Amino acid sequence: MSKRKRYTPEYRRATAALVMDTDRPIAHVAEEIDVLAQLLGRRVQQERERRGPTPDPEAPLAAEEREELKRLRRRVHELETDNEFLGTAAAFFASKPPRRNGSS
Repeated sequence: MSKRKRYTPEYRRATAALVMDTDRPIAHVAEEIDVLAQLLGRRVQQERERRGPTPDPEAPLAAEEREELKRLRRRVHELETDNEFLGTAAAFFASKPPRRNGSS
């Protein structure tokens, strides 16, 4: 007689997220994680209800969202610039021969 498997709520949400976040079919994910497709389908439905309605990607952005998008784009640009500078500096220092102590 086999015992029924017990899964934590976190694991259930994670398995549902595999379907929801990757747009992979329930049957494929269920087979990969070795659960029944019907069970995973119920978990996906529960997780969709828990998360609430998904925003329409075609809907226009609200003013706050536009401002946040501008701020995030500006931040990405700053980080890319910093990263480029650090890469250049690292290449420069890697190409310099090491200095010996006592010699100038």
